[in-house]
Amino acid sequence: MDLSAASQAAATGFLLGLGLIVAIGAQNAFVLRQGLMRRHVLVVTTLCAVSDALLIAAGVAGLGALVARSPALLTVATLGGAAFLLAYGALAARRALRPARLTAAATGEASLGRVVAATLAFTFLNPHVYLDTVVLVGSLSARYEADARIAFAGGAMTASFLWFYALGFGARLLAPVFARPSAWRVLDGLIAVIMVAIAVSLLNAWRAG
Repeated sequence: MDLSAASQAAATGFLLGLGLIVAIGAQNAFVLRQGLMRRHVLVVTTLCAVSDALLIAAGVAGLGALVARSPALLTVATLGGAAFLLAYGALAARRALRPARLTAAATGEASLGRVVAATLAFTFLNPHVYLDTVVLVGSLSARYEADARIAFAGGAMTASFLWFYALGFGARLLAPVFARPSAWRVLDGLIAVIMVAIAVSLLNAWRAG
């Protein structure tokens, strides 16, 4: 096992996962709201992170393996993934130029059952979740050999766990900061840089291969 290659793959997976998940959206707003109210925060954050991990694993084990066996599909996945990342980076850059305020909903589910149902709905009824985890992460993992592919997936999963726990349990500290559009301007600017950098690295690897 090449530890250097695995470490690089893990770092790339982590940055990719973090860049995809850290954005203003319904799921993050829901997690933030539950954190602000201190209601079932551990359940909500764990459900979100584990769901992401399962979807990433499915993508890497299924789609990633399928793409890896076909040079043509690998090329399509690489170019398509790079194009998606560039577009995602452009959207993040646009959000940075027009920052919005992230606010938590005023009302919320108090019972554990309703919170669990809402968390699963925000996760599995969101088509972007499948695009980000199963399709994008899964297909991009095909660029790596078996051990590095596992490290890539592990990096992406780690990003999900760290982000959801940080957002949920750090909500009371983060909410005043991210209520200001300027904070999201900085964050979205960083997301844009990360997405474009990964896209460029994918294109360079494809040209070299």
